[in-house]
Amino acid sequence: MLKLFLPNEHVKNVFHITPQELKQRGIKGIITDLDNTLVEWDRPDATPELIQWFKEMKEHGIQVTIVSNNAEKRVKFFSDPLELPFVFKARKPLRRSFRRALKAMNLKKEEVVVVGDQLLTDVLGGNRLGVYTILVVPVAQTDGFITKFNRRMERRILAFMKRKGMINWED
Repeated sequence: MLKLFLPNEHVKNVFHITPQELKQRGIKGIITDLDNTLVEWDRPDATPELIQWFKEMKEHGIQVTIVSNNAEKRVKFFSDPLELPFVFKARKPLRRSFRRALKAMNLKKEEVVVVGDQLLTDVLGGNRLGVYTILVVPVAQTDGFITKFNRRMERRILAFMKRKGMINWED
């Protein structure tokens, strides 16, 4: 059960995920969270650095789909200028939204990674579906009410996994 919360990989931010490394592993698509994974939860649009990251992924044939628990207005405002497909009100960690993203990309779960900043939504959801998961450090130190609760739970889970030798990265 605890292994469902364990990401396959941990990186500082999405910029440590390169198309070259993904392609070497046979990855053709990324399902990514939006808030505190790509940008701060209160930033309405992408940074120039992030726009370049999306461009590199596209140039290498890596599809990106945003899957967010946030409302349509928020996700659409961010995604539309970048011409990125998205799923809003995803209800992660339920698998349905991840399956929708896979179907929209026309990819198998072995060809996709899930990227996110939360164990209880992104990692758990991706792992439940059997997709390779990458946990990133949240880009902002502030969170909404529900996320604050999740972070407290995550700290406990991570501390337990660290004590058991299941993880070896720094927070």
